[in-house]
Amino acid sequence: MNLINARCPAPPELVESDHTGDDFQSAVVAGLGLPQKRIPSKFFYDAAGSRLFDAICELPEYYPTRSEVSVLAAHAAEIAALAGPGVSLVEFGSGSSVKVRLLLDAMPVPAAYLPVDISREHLLAAARRLAADYPAVPVVPVCADYTRPFELPAVRGERSRVGFFPGSTIGNFSRDEAKGFLESVAGDLGRGAGLLIGVDLRKDPVILHAAYNDAAGVTARFNLNLLARANRELGANFELDAFAHDARWLEDEGRIEMHLVARRAQTVTVGGRGFAFARGESIHTEDSHKYTVGEFQALAAAAGWTPAACWTDEKDLFSVHWLAVG
Repeated sequence: MNLINARCPAPPELVESDHTGDDFQSAVVAGLGLPQKRIPSKFFYDAAGSRLFDAICELPEYYPTRSEVSVLAAHAAEIAALAGPGVSLVEFGSGSSVKVRLLLDAMPVPAAYLPVDISREHLLAAARRLAADYPAVPVVPVCADYTRPFELPAVRGERSRVGFFPGSTIGNFSRDEAKGFLESVAGDLGRGAGLLIGVDLRKDPVILHAAYNDAAGVTARFNLNLLARANRELGANFELDAFAHDARWLEDEGRIEMHLVARRAQTVTVGGRGFAFARGESIHTEDSHKYTVGEFQALAAAAGWTPAACWTDEKDLFSVHWLAVG
């Protein structure tokens, strides 16, 4: 096990999990062979996809980022008090490591900051920027698929661990998967841990439709980048203009579904196999579940966490929860 010395900060040095190389080709081939074709949403985040998602977060229609940032800024001091001193701050799906700055500005210097992300290039670039801006904080980037088991490095002198899972990424899981993820995180973080997690709330479907079908088409490019990535990395022959982005709200299931819909009948080759598409047939690429505060707290409690605090923005669009290991 790696042992990180929190007293001697150094430039970020990558810790790599055995599970970073989840087989993209196998996942695409298996997913396209299903009755409802699908590609797992975790494959959105290659370098190009990560940059496009950063652009989505700046869109006027995309309320989650602004709403969550407003909550974190307003309650950073309370969050810092709940976390306490000497923590290792572990961010799952860290992306550009932007929101964590609000916490670092309010907290006593943590034992370490461990950003965990599957996109190696994006992770290292973000870790280097943050290490330069917070020289007193040991930054230990961990390249891993956080949806699968992986080992966090030990940090010398840490008193406890606090998880940070912003952006309502928990909504990308089914409810059963979300419960399993929360159970796994409780085990990873250990006794005395806390978890700060962003959760998107149920709201007017008009707001949701605008957020996931933005006028500038950035979300469409983000969705279509999955196919472009398959072309780049797998030698697939997707024609991007033969597919249309579609995000739809399913009221009974409480989720947004993102799809790529075939504009015409066609056959696509991936990994030497051909996959026929009828006109109107889709590839299901992402779910984004929305919760009420009570629904999410019940889910967290079922996964072994104790809901200890919850904050929402002024418009009640988004919630941020503090959970403690029960």
